Amino acid sequence: MFTGDEPVTRRVVDRFVAGEHVPQALAVARRLVDEGLTVTIDHLGEDTSTRERADAVGAAYLTLLAALDAAGLAPRAEVSLKLSALGQALPDGGERYALRLARRICAAAQQAGTTVTLDMEDHTTVDSTLSVLRDLRVDFPWVGVALPACLFRTAADCVDLATTGSRVRLVKGAYAEPASVAYRSGAEVDAAFLRCLEVLMRGAGYPMVGSHDPALIAHADRLARLAGRSRDDYEYQMLYGVRTREQARLAAAGHRMRVYLPYGDDWYGYFLRRLAERPANLLFFLRSLLPESGRPRGDRTPPADRRA
Repeated sequence: MFTGDEPVTRRVVDRFVAGEHVPQALAVARRLVDEGLTVTIDHLGEDTSTRERADAVGAAYLTLLAALDAAGLAPRAEVSLKLSALGQALPDGGERYALRLARRICAAAQQAGTTVTLDMEDHTTVDSTLSVLRDLRVDFPWVGVALPACLFRTAADCVDLATTGSRVRLVKGAYAEPASVAYRSGAEVDAAFLRCLEVLMRGAGYPMVGSHDPALIAHADRLARLAGRSRDDYEYQMLYGVRTREQARLAAAGHRMRVYLPYGDDWYGYFLRRLAERPANLLFFLRSLLPESGRPRGDRTPPADRRA
């Protein structure tokens, strides 16, 4: 069992997680912003089982947002938030509890001059997350949300959310969903992703393309041009530590390129959950440690590209 001190484990953590504390996250965010990128920061943690822990996560986000404001990073660094970390699944009113904490976080983000995006978790959370999103958007219409293209329902959700001012991050989907609700093969998921992305690009909202797949990125650029979108009217998003040269290339070409930057002391649980949800992610994590020039040619979509 890993303790977190083994060289391979430490190397993986350092590659994909920006440390355990806010100053470390800010230092990485500053470097990325100085390189012409934008950032969305995730305080690691999910599946909170007590209100005390949910309150602690909420307080951590308030601390983070105050630090982003003080550092002058808020215009280029937002936060990503899992509602399960705020107690969404708690018995007896968990959704209401998560909404209350999320409101506080959104108010702090607005005061700092930045935004919040709600991460999507497995299919059982979608209705609840979209319900919280609707409530939050009454006062904070800029709140974004992630949608997993692998779910059968997502095309219809994209139609509903492709409205003026709506920020939607489209991803393939992180979780091993049952065949009754989701596409399972890579080709089916890719096709669903493109169908959903076309809806978003043709809509009135702001699409956020969450993918590391070169083919999907090229298609996204084509769909944006066909929809008459300028490069400041949509953005690309990728995980911290993944395809860093491509991130730099997109930014240098004038695209908005946002890096999903996790930090926090729950990094061990983060990796264990990713591997439990989709064991093929282990191969992705290890392969991503190789220099980009040393990866096999034709290497397309990494398994962890399915992550929200």
